[in-house]
Amino acid sequence: MSEVQGLLSKMVAALPVEQSPASYKMVLSDHRIAMNPLIGKHIRLQFLGEIHCQACGRLTKKSYSGGFCFPCCQKLAQCDLCFMKPETCHYDVGTCREPEWGETVCMQDHIVYLANSSGTKVGITRINQVPTRWIDQGATQALPIFRVKSRYQSGLVEVMFKAHVSDRTDWRKMLKGQATSVDLIAVRDQLMMECRDEIASIQQRFGEQAILPLLNETVTEIDYPVQQYPEKVTSFNFDKTSEISGVLQGIKGQYLILDTGVLNIRKFSGYQIKMVVD
Repeated sequence: MSEVQGLLSKMVAALPVEQSPASYKMVLSDHRIAMNPLIGKHIRLQFLGEIHCQACGRLTKKSYSGGFCFPCCQKLAQCDLCFMKPETCHYDVGTCREPEWGETVCMQDHIVYLANSSGTKVGITRINQVPTRWIDQGATQALPIFRVKSRYQSGLVEVMFKAHVSDRTDWRKMLKGQATSVDLIAVRDQLMMECRDEIASIQQRFGEQAILPLLNETVTEIDYPVQQYPEKVTSFNFDKTSEISGVLQGIKGQYLILDTGVLNIRKFSGYQIKMVVD
């Protein structure tokens, strides 16, 4: 039996060179625990009653915006609505909560992509988050379709495509098995044709080099370390259940799949957790 404890953060996910399967490490403060070797073993996760803000470290009774205390939620740019809806970016009008952070994060090249997790969706991510973002969403296929110069521009392109394809993942469907394969290149080409006037308008506004179509990219296929998918998805919540245990049957997205239910690790960032492997 092994035991480790610390503040929980989202799992570190990576795609090996051979691309199969995605690899995961649990993060508990300074500890990094390889999770793929634990599949098939019984694990216990116990919430020790403390929640710490990911930004300032202070104790908080409740977690806001996925791991922050209320004051940080109100002042940090990454907790602003515009980070979730980048088409509403207000950096240019001088009201960004953290202009330097915006320069570092939002004013960098982004990728607009198509993915297949619970079905075809459009999404955006910073270029240095490929393929991590796809793994975190549980995508089994992904295809970059645009490279743009800022998060705001990526949001405008995403909104354009949202009229034709979803921008959301059905997490319950995603956790029930591998998504049916989709011809993402054909979907891309169809979207390019349907949105050609809107694309031309955005390029005219920002310049063709700022909104660059990626027509020679190949589809990335992603497998996950899952022995068995659940027939019925039952989710755990540390706010309601302090101890969660079961046989680890797989990992997909940021979810642990146990024989007793599923747990979204990312949702409980900042929670003080003890993990025991029997």
